[in-house]
Amino acid sequence: MATTPDEVLKTHGLRSTRNRHVVLEEFSHADFALSQPELEKRLKGEMDRVTLYRILSSFEEKGILHSIVDQFGTTNYASCSSSCRAGHHKDQHIHFNCLNCRKIYCLPSNNPPVDIPAGFNAENISIIAIGLCKACNSN
Repeated sequence: MATTPDEVLKTHGLRSTRNRHVVLEEFSHADFALSQPELEKRLKGEMDRVTLYRILSSFEEKGILHSIVDQFGTTNYASCSSSCRAGHHKDQHIHFNCLNCRKIYCLPSNNPPVDIPAGFNAENISIIAIGLCKACNSN
């Protein structure tokens, strides 16, 4: 299992750059999904918006990150499981979107049960629970 930014990038066939390292570090310290605007705030102008967008897109394409669209239409990104690869995500789990703080959490349930009718072939399942997270619920 890749643990350092260099190992993650090498495993997924990406060249190691300073900007990619910076983005990977942000995700390694986050326990919830991050949107591009949130990353821009955290990076405080370290890279331009287009570069960040390209990094997020390539990370999603290569199976490093997966995307979740929140109830407001904003795309958020979270780290993929170690079994994800380019074009083959295995992050079939429920996401929890807090109405108060707007954070999105990946919940530990894998392969949530969904009845897919005969003749249909689901390539991706996205389930989002919406409510109050633990921190907001205790306030």
